[in-house]
Amino acid sequence: MKKRLLMSDQTLFQDEGVFDFNHVPEQFAFRDAQLKDLAFAVRPGLRGSRPVNAVLRGVPGTGKTTSVHRIFAEIEETTRRLIPVYINCQHDKTHFAVFSKIYKNIIGHLPPLTGIARTRVANTIGKKLDELNAVLLVCLDDANYMIHDRTLNKVLYTLLRMHEEYPGTRVGVFTIMSSVDVDLTGMLDAPVQSVFRPQEIYFPPYDEEEIRAILRERAKGGFYPGGLSVEMLDFIVDRTMESGDLRVGLDLLRRSALGAERDARQEITREDVCAAFEVAKNLPLAVTVRALSEKERDLLRCIAERNRDGAGVLQSGELYEAARGREKMSYTAFFQRVKKLDEMRLINLHAPKQRGRTREIVLRYDAEKVVEVCG
Repeated sequence: MKKRLLMSDQTLFQDEGVFDFNHVPEQFAFRDAQLKDLAFAVRPGLRGSRPVNAVLRGVPGTGKTTSVHRIFAEIEETTRRLIPVYINCQHDKTHFAVFSKIYKNIIGHLPPLTGIARTRVANTIGKKLDELNAVLLVCLDDANYMIHDRTLNKVLYTLLRMHEEYPGTRVGVFTIMSSVDVDLTGMLDAPVQSVFRPQEIYFPPYDEEEIRAILRERAKGGFYPGGLSVEMLDFIVDRTMESGDLRVGLDLLRRSALGAERDARQEITREDVCAAFEVAKNLPLAVTVRALSEKERDLLRCIAERNRDGAGVLQSGELYEAARGREKMSYTAFFQRVKKLDEMRLINLHAPKQRGRTREIVLRYDAEKVVEVCG
């Protein structure tokens, strides 16, 4: 059968933007219960009171961020009395960065990068909220990225106790956690726990039929008719289930279509999907590694290199000696980095039966690929 070829001015894409991870679809399926819980938490803010604090919990690719964007968009269309601020803690993960983002949303521009204390930034925010008689709702997405160095504790303390300095200030906080087994409240100081007291909203993983429906809807809106067959959609769904992350499926749709376009074909083939999967399957790893500091990335590379060279299950003491040969550090600083890699689902940290400080460290990804991604 003769292949149908694209002309020079043709494309498979009707709207390539629907495959972006931050795209908010008009029909957002399978998250009605979670959206209702979020709406309940927001409702007091619409009346001028403090919103209910909430923790959105679930593995990556389960609709947490999209749900918040959906609710925040409705707030912005409805009222100016409640000011929603979304913060990606992979990018803005210091106390000053978080409050700079809030400052920009409320004041209209960023604060000076130098010569201004972070307390002054927070005070300006509190004063302006008081003047506007407005309520602030902050979403800290991937808040687990700020746990290890206690930045999250400091941010929550400043936000949730702002009313003590400015009595008319009302602030609510949503935290998005990409780990289901981290006890967030147990990691916070008592003064923060006493005012945080969040509602838990759980986002379960999508099952196979839900993933098929979501990817089919995105393909329908993103491709021209005939670009993706039912057979290829099923093949992409299988690869997505294998990875365990919906974002891989979205990336697969886009990359597969780009591969077909490169060869001037009007329809995605199995070869396009297979080639795209070799890149897309490492997407969660690449996204997470980008959020690491240089020193944290170097420790992850050290773990991967020792795994690649046949070290087997690593003991924390053995890894510490290897890491200390690359950079002088205390055991406390070393173990803080190890715990962060565990919290970010890059390694598994196990405590063996024998007593002591020894931990077993298991890499969650292919060692060669980790070394490559770390650069």
